[in-house]
Amino acid sequence: MRMSKRLLLAASLLIGGAGAAQASDLITVPVQSGSAAMPVSDSAFDWDGFYAGVYGAVQSSASNDTTVGAGVELGVNAQFDFFLVGGEVALQGLTSDTIDTAYGKVTGRGGVLITPDLLAYASAGYGLELGGSGGSDLLAGGGVEFAVNDALSLNAEYTRSFSVEGDGPKDQFTLGARFHF
Repeated sequence: MRMSKRLLLAASLLIGGAGAAQASDLITVPVQSGSAAMPVSDSAFDWDGFYAGVYGAVQSSASNDTTVGAGVELGVNAQFDFFLVGGEVALQGLTSDTIDTAYGKVTGRGGVLITPDLLAYASAGYGLELGGSGGSDLLAGGGVEFAVNDALSLNAEYTRSFSVEGDGPKDQFTLGARFHF
């Protein structure tokens, strides 16, 4: 009988130990409450700072032939979240069958980032013919600019010029490249 008590005790310890061993293998996985905040946009392009650019232009008016030309520009941008403000100075040469002239302009611009790499903006400023009549214009327009990589953007812009002297308005379209530094 003694032997059967020992056997019964050993069997019960074995069965109880197997259950405890099975329970000790339970794996727990920590669960986070809530979700991590995802940024709305993380711009790969930094619009802040200075840039220099080149552009080609086509201009038309009611009193003049269509003129074509090229220009250079220097500007600065400041970005606030998805808003951008900036200023620019530009010099351009325009030519046609009847006119050759140089033109300077100072403009300000304000815009919004449609995507981190695409800017839509409005511009306004003052332009001055540097040769010939020396006429001056008030400028209003807008454009889009796309960041190709960390240092280069391409832009398309429309500008309407209103002569201070009372001549008819002029329409100018430009395509350009800007190098940011």
